[in-house]
Amino acid sequence: MAELRVFPLACPVQNYSWGKLGRDSEVASLLASSDPMIHIEASKPYAELWMGTHPKGDAVILDNRIPQKTLRQWIADNPDCLGTKVKEAFQGQLPFLFKVLSVNSALSIQAHPTKELAEKLHAQYPEHYPDANHKPEMAIALTPFEGMCGFRPVEEIVSFLQNVPEFRALIGNVAAEQLERSVGEDPRGVSAALRICFTRMMKSEKKVFVDQLNMLVKRISQEADAGKDTSASCGELLLRLHSQYPGDIGCFAIYFLNLMKLQPGECMFLGANEPHAYIYGDCIECMACSDNTVRAGLTPKFIDVLTLCEMLNYTPTPGSSKLLSPVQSRLDPCVYLYDPPVPDFSVMRIEIPSSIKLYLISAIDSASILLVVQGTAVGTSTAAASEMAVRRGSVLFISANESVSLHLSAPDGMLLFRACCLV
Repeated sequence: MAELRVFPLACPVQNYSWGKLGRDSEVASLLASSDPMIHIEASKPYAELWMGTHPKGDAVILDNRIPQKTLRQWIADNPDCLGTKVKEAFQGQLPFLFKVLSVNSALSIQAHPTKELAEKLHAQYPEHYPDANHKPEMAIALTPFEGMCGFRPVEEIVSFLQNVPEFRALIGNVAAEQLERSVGEDPRGVSAALRICFTRMMKSEKKVFVDQLNMLVKRISQEADAGKDTSASCGELLLRLHSQYPGDIGCFAIYFLNLMKLQPGECMFLGANEPHAYIYGDCIECMACSDNTVRAGLTPKFIDVLTLCEMLNYTPTPGSSKLLSPVQSRLDPCVYLYDPPVPDFSVMRIEIPSSIKLYLISAIDSASILLVVQGTAVGTSTAAASEMAVRRGSVLFISANESVSLHLSAPDGMLLFRACCLV
């Protein structure tokens, strides 16, 4: 029998409390479509689908002719499947973790360390930082998606300091005035002033920030009830986050960070040391294979204020600078490539129109993981011993330099996402 190098996967779900419930969740919906026998519980959160080899969520191989049970085991025994360059660059490991996220309430405001800092944190505090890898990541919206990313232009932060007295009281007049004076000055002066303001907020005493937050929430609620426009204070978002995380310092972070609203297909890239949070919606996410997170707020979990305030990138830029535009392939008009400025991962969005009945997923010199978001087909490959029924929610592992033919049966085409490593 020919060696099996293309095969379907069953991927674990993480039921974190912030996930969308039951069939409202894209994760649950994909799961139910891929396996009609799966029971979806209406009151249970289905937050993340993990497609990869991470020890906390290793994919299971759905082909009983393959002796290894999980993808991690199989790659360890067949490292050539990664492709020559990937195998060498990443020491025989699959370098990325591919996910679907369904966000109902905000995730913690967080940042991910550089590789150098990750190694140091892991050595010092392995209970909080479980590995020594960096964790750049990108999010591609499947539905309208809200998040926060990076520090706002300094003029916007200054405007909030002038329009939101509770915010100014928390930061303090001296730090606020220093930031106001820095506008239009040397960027290093701006970053230094911004760092002082953010650190003042993060290190403020709990009673002080809870009192200011309660005053702010009360004022905004009264203004909203009176029909006033509260947009100058980000009123709607503030009340939403406060209802999810009452008394949390993260509620004030909205005045520092860019609010991102992505439409389906739009993407934001989150580099090392970039403060960010997801607020609501469904997305595809791809990242370096790591679980290192330094949290700042909107969370019941461990908050490492000192590390966070030291490590952040305090360069204020508009939210548009965090967007990563896909590039349409010159060789295949169905393929749009999201290629971030890191070697660990890239993602292809493959849109196959209904007019095409036979489509070739081309061979590349990297292992890849393919997720079907829409459509049905029968997949064939010289590296798969039999035909594979492929439908919404199906996940395939494709070894380097292998291709898959899709015989489409859906009347409305297909939408696929393919994670790979283009070193």
